[in-house]
Amino acid sequence: MTALAVYRVATALGAPLIEAWLRRRRRQGREDPGRAGERAGIASAPRPHGPLVWIHAASVGESLSVLCLIEKLAAERPDIALLVTTGTVTSAGLMAERLPAGAIHQYVPVDRLSWVRRFLDHWRPDLALWVESEFWPNLLCEIRARRIPLALVNARISQRSYDGWKRWKRVIAELLACFDLCLAQSPADRDKLIGLGARNVRFAGNLKFAADILPADAGALGALKAALGGRPRWLAASTHPGEEAAVAEAHRLLKPGRPGLLTLIVPRHPARGPAIAAMLREGGLNTALRSAGEAIAHATDIYVADTVGELGLFYRATPVAFIGGSLVPHGGQNLLEPARLGCALLYGPHMFNFQPIVDDMRRAKAAATVEGAAALAREAGALLDDPALLASRAAAASGVAEAQSGILEAVMDEIAPLLARAAPRAESRGDDGPAPDHAARA
Repeated sequence: MTALAVYRVATALGAPLIEAWLRRRRRQGREDPGRAGERAGIASAPRPHGPLVWIHAASVGESLSVLCLIEKLAAERPDIALLVTTGTVTSAGLMAERLPAGAIHQYVPVDRLSWVRRFLDHWRPDLALWVESEFWPNLLCEIRARRIPLALVNARISQRSYDGWKRWKRVIAELLACFDLCLAQSPADRDKLIGLGARNVRFAGNLKFAADILPADAGALGALKAALGGRPRWLAASTHPGEEAAVAEAHRLLKPGRPGLLTLIVPRHPARGPAIAAMLREGGLNTALRSAGEAIAHATDIYVADTVGELGLFYRATPVAFIGGSLVPHGGQNLLEPARLGCALLYGPHMFNFQPIVDDMRRAKAAATVEGAAALAREAGALLDDPALLASRAAAASGVAEAQSGILEAVMDEIAPLLARAAPRAESRGDDGPAPDHAARA
């Protein structure tokens, strides 16, 4: 029995364990209890008439990178319905705010065959676009079995994933064979995909360079700037567990000699906000929590902004941004979003998920790497104390972010042949109405 066959049997027999895992995630706030059926492939919306393109983005980062493509598809192909799936509560909230009118969001079904089939029976996609590198065996193999055209868009294979997949080359080669087209976001990713057995691999560029500037509500921005006044401030964005303590220590080191210093923390997962605030308060820091409606007072040391979809607001209001997920071995977060909004950038040593962008920033002398709290305080302090250095770093980072153009058009050109097959496929299927209700199927 092949490894994929073993996986398929295990996910079928493991239904009680999968359901227990989902219940635990709901208790932790990591699943949406009101939409739990979607994780079992039970649709919460009817399928629109005509051809449908399904875009799958695992989480927030992938969702943000592909929004520009979704918006372009919606504008240029109004004849095609768009279904977008993600797997996290945070990404669902983001999609609710930013998807173009008419696009449908659903949670992706957990990779259990009966749930996958129920999802595909209902939505009957005519083209599937998967973003970056999430390879769910049952989903991919069932897409192939139904002969649904499938493209891997903005594909990225980290070195760690590449090294791991090399030990399972037959498995990954079979999964990659499900894709009719793989569009790599860098030449290195292209070479890794080819090395793992992918076919029809092309380098199209990184869609993160084409993403729109993060939005911000004008009223909220005005209120925030009024609350901040002229205080010196810096931002720790998209932080992960273990990083907030380093940021707090950096604040303590920075505060002497900088009256009124305010540090803002935007955790990657907003549900962690109360726990972060409690930890900071136990450490003697005056902390305000945005989700609790707590205002920034004169005595506030740290403002924890634990809300969804407001990162653009805080990038606009702070001149220095440390990018989280980089002091711990998570792989970093997107540097281009703050660069487009005029921030001078700092990040830790673990930026392997964004290595091509980091290389560009390094060549342009647009950012600094910090190894811990002391280095973070030193580099942030240098930027806060030297307006000329701050301006030059911010300008260099902005230049990197704006350097590549035409990427979105290149991706659209590559997927055009697959898009051209969507309408004839729907017509040949006789798709003249909404899908039947499969909610009762096991």
